Amino acid sequence: MKTLPGKSIEQFRGAIRGQAIVPGDPEYEQARQIWNGSIDRKPALIARCLGNADVMAAIALARELKLPLAVRGGGHNIAGNAMCDDGLVIDLSLMRSVRVDPDARLARVEPGALLSDVDQECQAYGLATPLGINSTTGVAGLTLGGGFGWLSRKHGMTVDNLVSVEVITAEGRREVASAGQNPDLFWAVRGGGGNFGVVTMFEFKLHRVGPEILSGLIVFPLEQANAVLRQYREFVKTMPEDLNVWAVLRKAPPLPFLPESVHGKGVIILPIVYLGDTESGLRAIEPLRKFGKAHGEHLGSMPYAAWQRAFDPLLGPGARNYWKSHNLATLKDETIDAGVQYAAKLPSGECEIFIGLLGGAVCKIPVNAMAYGARDAELVMNIHARWQDAKDDKPCIAWAREAFDAVGRHATGSVYVNFLTAEEGARVSAAYGLNHARLVKIKDHYDPTNLFRLNQNIRPSV
Repeated sequence: MKTLPGKSIEQFRGAIRGQAIVPGDPEYEQARQIWNGSIDRKPALIARCLGNADVMAAIALARELKLPLAVRGGGHNIAGNAMCDDGLVIDLSLMRSVRVDPDARLARVEPGALLSDVDQECQAYGLATPLGINSTTGVAGLTLGGGFGWLSRKHGMTVDNLVSVEVITAEGRREVASAGQNPDLFWAVRGGGGNFGVVTMFEFKLHRVGPEILSGLIVFPLEQANAVLRQYREFVKTMPEDLNVWAVLRKAPPLPFLPESVHGKGVIILPIVYLGDTESGLRAIEPLRKFGKAHGEHLGSMPYAAWQRAFDPLLGPGARNYWKSHNLATLKDETIDAGVQYAAKLPSGECEIFIGLLGGAVCKIPVNAMAYGARDAELVMNIHARWQDAKDDKPCIAWAREAFDAVGRHATGSVYVNFLTAEEGARVSAAYGLNHARLVKIKDHYDPTNLFRLNQNIRPSV
């Protein structure tokens, strides 16, 4: 484990408002823990920043000492890019302010904020912006990679609703980027990840959502999954943008509306969200009930913020996680067959295969409008291996890789960058497609030495 010069550490501590945590400090072990329990990295310094000045000082120290530099927001990234060995971590987790202007329908969000922070503040005014599906996810990483969730068919990706950002560059300068100011940088951060600097403020457009929405689950036996998914494929082609329906293949959690005999058995779950009035929603989802003979369902009006937390118990921190993901233009028969086949041999009770539906507003944006360009992806299939004990690493990872290969023959070839694991750097260019060349040029301008490289890296050309 690398030890930094004591003089440098003391000078840095005196220069910032936040904390400088090094190995041996009481807070160190907790501070280096992140969501994915498979990640065990030991940085030389964790800088818990409280504002732009702290971030600038941390960047300057990393450059001075030639340290690897990682940036932590919510710490939820599957690849573990929030931590590094023997380097400096800019930890933004204490910067969680969310300021809502309900008249302008805008929210200014600091980079340590979690989805739950934004939902709580915005829902006080019946407003929301498209975010993810796990309330403990960090807003910063989600946004910089694209961001999608239950609102995306109606209101687009998270980046489609980004109005402006404040960025601290590799040279320690503060830049504001928007459609009218530093437009190249604004284009790049909307999907280009943390490659161009540390974003210290996000400004989002908000929409009328909630406070109550129609939402819930229908749960069918896994034996019916092939038939359910074929009907699902046809149903989503014509359903309204107010409606979003995903599909999850996994073992049944102990949900109270399911018979105990079903708990732990293979199932296909249809999570459902409808953003219009309840009566219209119930009519819209009625065909879903006829896809098969369900084990049970739980549907009704509930607070939007509560629905955003509904999957938190299945996605808590500390478990070991490994993902493999594909973008899909449609669900072909072969894809369905392969997905169901691997769902029938899950290596742990926490593994799952989920199909997130995009389409709608997401696919109406031009491919070159911003760095996120996978506008032909109607669906994202994520093969999520999750387990508790390191002795199960090999079978769980092998299952995910085998399932990924089996369904990959029928994918678009692109990938959602936030779902890439640490060893998948070769897929970064595929994630950006035709936009990759422009991203490299912008990287050359803002970070020619690749200081910000502990991410899904866009390498400069020089």
